[in-house]
Amino acid sequence: MPTADRRLLASVRIAAAALAAAVLLGVATAALAIAQAWLLARSVAQAFLGGASTEALAVPLTALAGVLGARAILAWAGEAVAQRISAIVKSDLRGRLLGRAVALGPRWASEARSAEVALLATRGLDALDGYFARYLPQVALAAIVPAAVVVALFLVDVVAGVTVLLTVPLVPVFMVLIGTASEARRRRRWTALSRLAGRFLDLVAGLPTLRSFGRAEAQVESLRRVTDAYRHETMATLRVAFLSAFALELLSTLSVALVAVGVGLRLVDGGMTLEAGLFVLVLAPEAYLPLRRLGAEFHASEEGRAAAAAAFAITDAPTPGSGSRLDVPDLRHGALLVEDVTVVQPGREVAAPAGVSLTVHAGEMVAVTGASGAGKSTLLAVILGLERASSGRVLAIGAGGTAAVVAELDGEVWRTNVAWVPQEPFLFAGSVADNVRVAVPDAVDADVAEVLSAVGLADVDPGLLLGERGLGLSSGQRRRLGVARALLRRAPLLLLDEPTAGLDDIAEATVLAAIRGAARSGAAVLLVAHRPAAAAAADRSVVVSWRALGEMGSATDPEGSSAAFGATAGAA
Repeated sequence: MPTADRRLLASVRIAAAALAAAVLLGVATAALAIAQAWLLARSVAQAFLGGASTEALAVPLTALAGVLGARAILAWAGEAVAQRISAIVKSDLRGRLLGRAVALGPRWASEARSAEVALLATRGLDALDGYFARYLPQVALAAIVPAAVVVALFLVDVVAGVTVLLTVPLVPVFMVLIGTASEARRRRRWTALSRLAGRFLDLVAGLPTLRSFGRAEAQVESLRRVTDAYRHETMATLRVAFLSAFALELLSTLSVALVAVGVGLRLVDGGMTLEAGLFVLVLAPEAYLPLRRLGAEFHASEEGRAAAAAAFAITDAPTPGSGSRLDVPDLRHGALLVEDVTVVQPGREVAAPAGVSLTVHAGEMVAVTGASGAGKSTLLAVILGLERASSGRVLAIGAGGTAAVVAELDGEVWRTNVAWVPQEPFLFAGSVADNVRVAVPDAVDADVAEVLSAVGLADVDPGLLLGERGLGLSSGQRRRLGVARALLRRAPLLLLDEPTAGLDDIAEATVLAAIRGAARSGAAVLLVAHRPAAAAAADRSVVVSWRALGEMGSATDPEGSSAAFGATAGAA
């Protein structure tokens, strides 16, 4: 059994019930198929050779009708149970997928992964209905029904039993050969669909910018090429599915024909009774039917299995991890200390940042500057606990000298003490006030209006409804709205990643004044800045740099030496 199949059955406890239900379904179906063949053969033989009356045939015909009805009810009940189990498994897997995506953090999501997660959590995992409702029950039927039919045929006619026993294995052999050939096409189809989803998400997200520069129409051809690639892979997969169905039907038909020829010859010679011959002819196709349907359902379940494998790859991805300490020092009368932090990203030949050290006291505003790619945003991610430092450490120092290494703190508890504004603040579809209240859900209207006014958005109606990603506001207004949300939180540590980028001088001065006000209120503010005005507004600046692996050199804090907290850091 493939790894994805094993993990699907083990994903939640109730998924094991799917396998048990499928086995019971197979046993019951096999018994009913044999009973149906025997009743039909007996009724026909009695009617044509025994001259039985209608009254004499009433009992076997009634029993035959009951068997047919039972098979129909069994098929309906089996699919209903499988659909219910599929819904439970999908819900569990979606929850784990989204939970791990959140745990992996916004840096992971920003690496073109949000489209993949959205595709998996919606259409991708929906395709598991075909796996649980049709493919899995058919696996049990294909394993049980042919074996039961062969045993029943051996009890009635050894020649027919041997014929079916020798020809039935040919069907799964051809299924394996065809399945191996379709595997590569299935992977290419899923890759094409993922590429299409990512491309479409990028296009929609950047559509306002593209339209402002008159480049929106130029993206149509690019999107058309990705769509054509997906269509071609889909048609290629369907061709393989149709050809495999034809091959399996032909093989099954020829096998049943061999059985029929043998039965016909022995009926002519008088070596077999009509009842036995009819029983064999009616029952023999039942041995091949589950295998033929299994081949068709295998293709129907491939997309769901591929989506499940991709989902498991994400749920297995290692998270940045966090400690378990819950005693976060009070930063309102302390400081944040960064000691010689270096980060080396997997697959990169540079360290960025490289050996950065700085101190941010409560009530102080420190600017982090440096060239693009030096690791300024990465430094904020390390402080947030979303990224692990390759070397060095970050300490939270409270009043009285209490200290804790941030990596040893519980991530969720630590981040309740931090307000963070990324380079592109994410805004949801909803009102302006709702987006501000993400930081403090129970904030009153007066507090929302206060922080909006502080960042220069007093003229924006808090009840204004925004589209996804803040559609309805300019890029500068969206950035200021993100700052307002952080200010509302009134956290002891404020991390801002280029909060004034793209703002005019007046708006920039307003935002910087609001940030300075947060520092005067006791917050420790760390500000990533490219613009001279932002750096000048800070109490001091720290230059962050990168270096190639093997080279020496680090970024230092020229005015805020970590020596002031050396004894405390050593104790921590």
